[in-house]
Amino acid sequence: MCAVATKKMQEMAARFWSEPESTVLAADSPQMPRAVTLPVSVIIPVRNEGRNLARCLESVRGAGEVYVIDSQSSDDSAEIARTCGSRVIQFYYRGGWPKKRQWALDMLPLQYEWVLLLDADESLTPALADEIKTAIRNPDVDGYYIGLDMFFLGRRLRHCGATFYKLSLFRHGKGSFECRAQHQNASMCDMEVHEHVMVSGPTKKLGQRLVHRNVDSLSRYIQKHNEYSNWEAQVWQESARDHVELQGKLFGSQAERRRWFRKKFFSVPGSSLLFMFYKYVFCLGFLDGIPGLIYCGLQGIQFFQIKAKVYEAKIAARESVPRRSRELTIVKDSNVRH
Repeated sequence: MCAVATKKMQEMAARFWSEPESTVLAADSPQMPRAVTLPVSVIIPVRNEGRNLARCLESVRGAGEVYVIDSQSSDDSAEIARTCGSRVIQFYYRGGWPKKRQWALDMLPLQYEWVLLLDADESLTPALADEIKTAIRNPDVDGYYIGLDMFFLGRRLRHCGATFYKLSLFRHGKGSFECRAQHQNASMCDMEVHEHVMVSGPTKKLGQRLVHRNVDSLSRYIQKHNEYSNWEAQVWQESARDHVELQGKLFGSQAERRRWFRKKFFSVPGSSLLFMFYKYVFCLGFLDGIPGLIYCGLQGIQFFQIKAKVYEAKIAARESVPRRSRELTIVKDSNVRH
């Protein structure tokens, strides 16, 4: 990246976060020039993803530019990214919106027309990279959905409802994340959880798929999904929304169908158990062996956590009303006596 572009990026980020320039954003230039075989801008958000990141970066070695957006990882994520020639950006989350990936789309001086969003535990196959090269030359399409092959506890999940598509590839300026909750904080993860990219233009699906292979422990998986359930509980509580978001539709895209299903299913008594039963039996999760059983069980538990946290918030809201009333009464009595 040229010095002017780097300086411009630092100034924009410093204004946005009101932090000292040196602590807000640090961009590392690639160590050596490399041949560009995949002319796209790749954005990878990370936080302690050292065990996954190298495989992801190796799969996009021919990309035009790769930004790793780090949340002050305590492991070697940033060093791995620098070693692989990626630009490392430190992101400091203060709550609210935007979160990490939308912030990157808004703030980074991306040099390529197309953006590819990847998670650190995702990687491209050579066949997918070749398909992307062809797809981005189509002038009639502004975004592409890419399917995921999910590996869990060492096994590919072919069932469990674990096969889905994400709108991961789109023209810069044509796609942005929906905002489903304005009142967010660091306990809800600093990255978009189940917000979807919305593209203003025609979209298609690619035939090849990403490989989603997370080698972190189950403890880390549970920790991350606890943050996800904090966020989703907040989404369910925010009824009045004046921002654009993807609407649930029974006969819409896969993401719209999933959202419609979850909205209808959420208020059903015992829906957490039914959700696990649906994934394990109707989605044939039992064919994925013990990893399939564990995956479906954890999905049901997360659904239960969301409902429990929504209930907890309702109790807290009810208790806060009489508490404020008692405080007002004390103040009035104090004014009368004195």
